[in-house]
Amino acid sequence: MHFDLSSKITLERIPEQYYKPADLIEKIRQSQYEKIETEIHDEPHHASRQIASEIATLIKKKQAENNTCVLGLSGGSTPLYVYDELVKLHKKEKLSFQNVIVFNITELYPVPDPQAHSNTKLLKEYLINKVDIKKENFHTLTPSSTDNLNQFCFDYETKIKQEGGLDLVLVSVGLVGNLAYNEPGSNIGSRTRLMLLDNESRRDLKHFYSNAQQIPAYAFTVGLSSIMDAGQVILMAWGEHKASVIKKVIEQKTDDNVPASLLQLHKNARVVLDVSAAQLLTRLSQPWLVGSCDWTSQLIRRAIVWLCEQTGKPILKLTNKDYNQHGLDELLVKHGSAYDVNIRIFNDLQHTITGWPGGKPNADDTNRPERANPFPKRVIVFSPHPDDDVISMGGTFQRLVDQGHEVHVAYQTSGNIAVGDDEALRYVATMKNIAGNYCDGNIDNLIQKLDHTLDLLMNPKQYGDTVPREVLEVKGQIRREEARSACRFVGLKPENVHFLDLPFYETGQVKKGPISEADVNIIMELFEKVQPHQVYVAGDLADPHGTHKVCLNAALAALEEMKDTIALKDCRVWMYRGAWAEWEIDHIEMAVPISPEQLLRKRHSILKHQSQMEAAPYMGNDERLFWQRSEERNRATASLYQQLGLASYEAIEAFVEYKFK
Repeated sequence: MHFDLSSKITLERIPEQYYKPADLIEKIRQSQYEKIETEIHDEPHHASRQIASEIATLIKKKQAENNTCVLGLSGGSTPLYVYDELVKLHKKEKLSFQNVIVFNITELYPVPDPQAHSNTKLLKEYLINKVDIKKENFHTLTPSSTDNLNQFCFDYETKIKQEGGLDLVLVSVGLVGNLAYNEPGSNIGSRTRLMLLDNESRRDLKHFYSNAQQIPAYAFTVGLSSIMDAGQVILMAWGEHKASVIKKVIEQKTDDNVPASLLQLHKNARVVLDVSAAQLLTRLSQPWLVGSCDWTSQLIRRAIVWLCEQTGKPILKLTNKDYNQHGLDELLVKHGSAYDVNIRIFNDLQHTITGWPGGKPNADDTNRPERANPFPKRVIVFSPHPDDDVISMGGTFQRLVDQGHEVHVAYQTSGNIAVGDDEALRYVATMKNIAGNYCDGNIDNLIQKLDHTLDLLMNPKQYGDTVPREVLEVKGQIRREEARSACRFVGLKPENVHFLDLPFYETGQVKKGPISEADVNIIMELFEKVQPHQVYVAGDLADPHGTHKVCLNAALAALEEMKDTIALKDCRVWMYRGAWAEWEIDHIEMAVPISPEQLLRKRHSILKHQSQMEAAPYMGNDERLFWQRSEERNRATASLYQQLGLASYEAIEAFVEYKFK
């Protein structure tokens, strides 16, 4: 089975020629807007293998010279693939770490106990405890006492100097451009110190904790000066949620408000990215600005939308002069006058708009995104959590039901860890009161179980990282009933609501298990049962917690396994977004308009998920409530269509078709 098909989605839209130059001249031309050496890879695993190979080469070189190799390593999720690859090299190719000295360059403070999340714990779990490094050669930012933290930082800096400085620093970039925990505004001359984490950095840590109150307010960090003194620095970033900050780091001027951009001044630093993280760099997002292009229909659309933004004009008012002044004269040479290109793209965008997401019966579907027949269709809407369906495509969901299709919704995970303890406590207390007041029989056993669950919820620290099954069952049931309530509001039949409870999610911890055949088989069974004509999946690859991507991979793996079967012989797959980001307009292949009344109904369906309102543990880096994010994104999409000269709608939900290989 293929468990990472989502990593190929971006590649379908970004040809390799734009990030894998054929020669040095091509590389210089493509990277002309980049102020630091940048490598772009197909996906994180490939990039991580190369980085691990380079570190291994450095270690061996130092061994041959009878010298130590001093590494500055960071925690977080980004470098974990690299550590996995280093462990493989140690086990399979006998790479020795006897001459390696490791300095942990970031650590949270305070870390309450050894079992709590920390960068030290991650480094030990993924690397230090799996290789033959000497115990005394691993240095970390965990003071033995709180008496003199300034002295501890000074001594740590001194240790680095005594070892001859850092030979190589491996570090990721934060969402606000922080380098290690050197927050925005950090001085380039800063040394190891204790930092107060800003709100963005603390929100970025939420996926490691069961609730926000557990996130430490401070962190130790090796300073910018120490990093700038290192012999080599490799900055890594994976995923489209890093794309915006990566553009600032690589293409904009150095700015201490984006500390990672200061690496432009380093003598031997480079950035290693996957395609998703690199997608906003000029050579990928506007390749016409760096040279000749392979003008596909999609790239033409992207260029025209960009030109409209640059000129402030709708599509049909663009002139030859506009094209020539903004580097798009090649389009005119290959495709005729501005008028010809304008009409072509205007019609292309016009044909994405449909009020019939399941296809309009007895209509000419030549220029419609979805086919007219069969009608009605059997439809499955996959929802990673028990609210993503209404948040991301609630208006389309309602249209499909209202237009007579047989709609099924499949909730891939229970979403149980995303219910706050206070919310669960309220429900359990209510159940206990109801049981005591309305049950006539012997309910002692039930009351005892409820009392035990109440005790756990009122003293959550007693169960550490792993949430007890009793608590998870209550939280999962809360989310199930909220989902059922939203489905009733939409008008869905109860028998068409499916709770899949994919095993990868049910760890009882914030950290989830890997996707497996067991997850995929559950989805395949649903395909066999429903035999859908349409499938909707969440394409929110910017999800900071990763659950959406795993759920997408599970669905795509099942689709890949069954694409040639009778169950899926006449099936189209549409990807939606909405909770974290929206599809760019040059990607959109189906745009479903939403009226003011439909948008209000969508809001009401989202509000059925009361546990996911203000007190929800995992709101991500966006302070707005989910219904607010959804409405603003839907309105923004509609506004963009209007600015391009198309019809004016209250809101639009957007979809991209997933095409089988």
